[in-house]
Amino acid sequence: MSDQLPEPPEVAREVFTGEAWSRAEAFAELLAGPGVVRGLLGPREVPRIWDRHLLNCAVVAEAVPEDVRLVDIGSGAGLPGLVLAIVRPDISVTLLEPLLRRTVFLQECVDSLKLENVEVLRGRAEEFAGKREFDVASARAVAPLDRLLSWALPLLCEGGELLAMKGERAAEELAEAEAQLRSSGVLTAELVSVGHGKVEPHATLIRVVAGRAPERARQASRRKDRAPRPKRVRGQ
Repeated sequence: MSDQLPEPPEVAREVFTGEAWSRAEAFAELLAGPGVVRGLLGPREVPRIWDRHLLNCAVVAEAVPEDVRLVDIGSGAGLPGLVLAIVRPDISVTLLEPLLRRTVFLQECVDSLKLENVEVLRGRAEEFAGKREFDVASARAVAPLDRLLSWALPLLCEGGELLAMKGERAAEELAEAEAQLRSSGVLTAELVSVGHGKVEPHATLIRVVAGRAPERARQASRRKDRAPRPKRVRGQ
């Protein structure tokens, strides 16, 4: 164990159960070792790996439905996507990350932890719009909400959810993105708190439920208008 890596808190055993426990411990080691050496995590974060990173990400699972396809946008060191894959083996997780050195680290983690429900995908979210579709998109410290919406919504199916991990500015960001939320065909947007009794302070998410974007609706309407009308039979 890294000299700086603390012992996991007792609550960690309540959050990471069964096989998830040994995987969480192993991932903590990977973050504190290769993750720091390769610059994916700052050295000062090592003492806070359990409470600020692993547990804080794991409680997001409370807001994730069962058996869904989840894409973690800008996955970085695998936070929260890889942690969600550890704690929720029922979901399939795509770690989407544009930087090569990060995707190499992520793939090494997936292989080392033997996570069969994870794929690592190199690229930007915009590159996969219309090519891949997911039920849930997660993101942590990637971009302000208005920009994140433009990346996440094209990847979500109708009724899919964006779960954006935000801190103290969550309500402010939600208000600032009001115009874009209206123009994007979003069904609902709200603040959600998770991790009560497990992390302090509890984690705050912005949950956005995707509808049919106005442009998609117009395209569908145009296709419908162009569809051949049934011929009328004389005498009807």
